[in-house]
Amino acid sequence: MTAIENTALGRLDKEGRLLNAVLKGETAKPGRFGFRGDIALKFQAQLADEKRPPEYSIEQVLTIVQEGESTIPVLAGYLHSLAYLTEVGSVLDGALRPDGRYFMFCNNIDLLAKYRTKVGDISFHILPCDESTVWKEMMGLAGLDKNDFKKFDAGGKLDYLLNAAVALDVSYEEITYEDGLKRMGPVKNRNQNRPV
Repeated sequence: MTAIENTALGRLDKEGRLLNAVLKGETAKPGRFGFRGDIALKFQAQLADEKRPPEYSIEQVLTIVQEGESTIPVLAGYLHSLAYLTEVGSVLDGALRPDGRYFMFCNNIDLLAKYRTKVGDISFHILPCDESTVWKEMMGLAGLDKNDFKKFDAGGKLDYLLNAAVALDVSYEEITYEDGLKRMGPVKNRNQNRPV
């Protein structure tokens, strides 16, 4: 039985940052723990004992961690603004590693943009995401089809997708984080043009 407290997600779980979990448990691979959900980046001020949703999070997170390891080898997620990337770096400080594969899909970057940027010594692949999900985008990136997943349970599917993500050969242009901030556009309102 793989316990979350023996993984790199243990601290985040203790801090109450792992929210809206679709999957939070063992995967098909022994000693591996998977998480699909949100990681809170900034909490709202709480009054008395009321529980408020975070101000912003890494949403639709896909990640797997190995028991006994203190770092996250691969993680994909959605950020409503590229400007939150420094917060990702500080919240996940010590849990990310320089040779890890980290994919961040952002709402407010050009739809044709794909680049790498660093926060400290951690490299992130920055990709656009519009009207889609991180799961679908990662499947497309890895060249996988939903039929490839038929025989797996939820943990097995996550393993399969993220194993493919680790093996990806993505050599995007490297830019500075400051340059990325200059290039980003306004944050789009997610609820615009939605039927009432």
